[in-house]
Formats: sequence, structure tokens, C-alpha cells
Amino acid sequence: MSLIEQVRQAGVVGAGGGGFPTHVKLGAKVEFVIANGAECEPLMHKDAELMASHAAQVVAGMEAVVAACGAARGIIGIKAKHTEAVEAFERVLPGSRVELHLLEDFYPTGDEFVLVHETIGRLIPPGGLPHQVGAIVQNVETLFNIAAASQGVPVTRKFLTVAGAVRQPFSGAVPVGISFREAIELAGGTSEGEVALLVGGAMMGRLTRNLDECVEKTTGGLIVLPGDHSLVQRKERPETSMHRIGKSSCDQCSYCTELCPRYLLGYHVEPHKVMRSLGFSLSGEDFWNQMGLLCCECSLCTLYACPEDLYPREACQQSKRQIRLKGLLDQARAAVTADTPKPHPLHESRRIPLKQLVRRLGLTDYDAPAPMRQLDLAPRRVRLALKQHAGAPAEPVVQVGEQVQAGQLVAQMPEGQLGAAIHASISGRVRALTPRLEIEAG
Repeated sequence: MSLIEQVRQAGVVGAGGGGFPTHVKLGAKVEFVIANGAECEPLMHKDAELMASHAAQVVAGMEAVVAACGAARGIIGIKAKHTEAVEAFERVLPGSRVELHLLEDFYPTGDEFVLVHETIGRLIPPGGLPHQVGAIVQNVETLFNIAAASQGVPVTRKFLTVAGAVRQPFSGAVPVGISFREAIELAGGTSEGEVALLVGGAMMGRLTRNLDECVEKTTGGLIVLPGDHSLVQRKERPETSMHRIGKSSCDQCSYCTELCPRYLLGYHVEPHKVMRSLGFSLSGEDFWNQMGLLCCECSLCTLYACPEDLYPREACQQSKRQIRLKGLLDQARAAVTADTPKPHPLHESRRIPLKQLVRRLGLTDYDAPAPMRQLDLAPRRVRLALKQHAGAPAEPVVQVGEQVQAGQLVAQMPEGQLGAAIHASISGRVRALTPRLEIEAG
């Protein structure tokens, strides 16, 4: 069986948060396979801990992908500060076609466009994909899962970090489908009263106060914060209020643009000009909106650059929606992809150190290690989302009342559509199929 088929059957998706079905990526023929081990979200440690603990399996996954894609070599992009992971790789890399590329500790080094430029010196075409410059990028956990898939093991566990206002921050693998509440209990519970969660990270993650939500294949971590933390308050502000404040307060200082990582690489992204669109209601809005089409939504503009605490990222998100709703996508894409990108002469000196970002976010008190733990967890039930990936929801292949075993296929992708298979993460009986496939242990 080919690696592509093994990965498809195992339900492997982009574990870094994107959730794109991995078997589709493996059909590309490229020069380089790049492992994304940059991990630059504040307080997140699961990739570094995974690399330190399972370097051999990450390299095995990389070797398999290099062979499948006909690549000349694999490159692991990893921050030099992660010395334990670097040393673990150095012990297993001799004789392989994989090498390390040490990165500095900046945000967002893990952005695909930034990482490709850092590792192979090439710029992905505006609005394009890495394979257009001879590369594919895989998160290190995805490579771990690819190695497992090659041995017939499906994805039933998710590596994540639970950090912030918890008593024992940790990184570890938990069954897909457990609740956020259970994950926080593994961290010794919260150290505050009322809390909110940033799912996936402080910068690009989403906010929730619902601890009964469930871990999915793309859940990279839970940052637990006091319910009244400034980050929580900022993210809870209604979008209409964000835009109203921006319309009245933005003085076009352009700091958001001058520190934008995509702009600094030469892409046509200018958040301060997108902010102008907030002031137009009859005409002009569409012209300024196109300046946000290539935004990677890293949040540096909103959470770091803006001296008035405005919301350029959210303006860019709105601009993308409006461009699509108005049927102007082709026109806007033509406008912002016409020029060949060329890095700004000051792009290296404007990179944002992660420690500096942590201070700016008010997270210094929570900036602590989250070591890897071997977790002995036997959940009473799991609830598996049927859409944990890009594409169409998976379709159940089991019935309510049916007994299933851990690792058994319980939902598969619709025929002819993009998607990923779902497997039982515990043994038990199927109690519900929608809105989530629920399995009760026993």
C-alpha cells in the first residue's frame, strides 16, 4: 500500500491547526520537504516537547514524505533555543536525508511564507502555495502521525499544551474527543476563579468560555486565562464595536503595516489601508479591502503593533469576507498578486522577539515550562466532531448502540470529496452520531 493511501486511511490532517487532509499534499513532487517545528505562539510548547521526546519518529515521517514526494532532502525548521530537541535530532539524523535549520526566536517564524523563506530562501508567489517553489511544509506532529500511519496506526490522540492560569502546565497526548474541562483537570485545574480559554494560542487562537467543548485533531493547545484578562476582553469585544472604534480612531500611523511579516517579505498587504475601508459606505471600500486579501491573520497588527489598541486584523478578516460576498475575488487577487515580492530592506530588523511579545500581551506571569507528560487517561466518554479538517464533514459508518474498539474507523470522507477519516479514540458503545459522534466507555 502506498504512503498516500496509508495516510488517507489513518485520517492524518495538518496537526498545526490548518487541518488540511495530509494525503492530498503527498501527491506533490517537490525538491524540499520542510518540517515546521518553529512553534512561535506564546506559552505553547507541545511541538518542542514532541521533538525532544519523539525525534526518531518525526524523522521517520520526514523520510517517508521525502521518498513519496521525490524530494532531494528534508529540512526541519526548529528554533535554536530548543536545545533538548536539537540534541535529540542530532542523535538520529546521521545517515538520513534530513537536516536541521536553526531559527531565531521571533514571531511568527512558523508562518508558512516566512518559514519557506527562512529555510530555502525562496518566496512563495502571492496567494500561492509552497509547492510552487518546490517545497511542501508539514507540522512536526503531522510527520509523527505519518510515521504512525505507515505502521497502520490511525490518529486517535492529539498532542497539546495546557498552560496559563493552571496549576501544572503540561504538554502531552490526549484522546481526541475529550472535553477541555478534562484537559484542564490534567493540568491540576485552574489557579483562578472564572476563566476563559484561547484555543490554539494567544495570537491566532479563538476564544471560548465553554469548557465542555472537545479536543479535535487540530487543537494545538489551551491557554487558560482569568476571565477579566485584557486579552480576553479584547477578543470578546463585538466585531461591530471593533470596526466602529477603528473608524473613529485610526490615525493612519501605519505601524500595523510596517511590522506586518507578509508586508516585510514584499507582499501586497497593508492593514492601515484596509482600516480606511471602515470609513467608506458608498464607494471606495472595495479598493481598500483588497489590501487585506493576503493577510495571514497572525494578529501582530492588532495585538502588538497598533499603539491605539485597534483591530487591523479583524478589518482584514472582514475585507476578505466582503470581497468574496461581492464576487470581487478574482479582481482583488489580480491587483495584489501582480508584482513579484521582494523583501523589505529592514525586514530582518523589524522581527518581533517572542519574549517581547509575551510582555506586550500581559502573559509574563504565565510564561512557564510545560513539560511532556505520559498521561494515563481513561475518559468515560469522547465526543468526536465529524468535521475536524478542511473539506466536507465525515460520514458515520457505525450505528447508535454499536460496540467499537479504539482505533476503529467510525466515520469516513464522503465519496469524491475532500475530507478525512475519523477513528474511535476509546473502546465503548456509540451513544450518538450527531452533532458529534459520541462513544461511551465500557
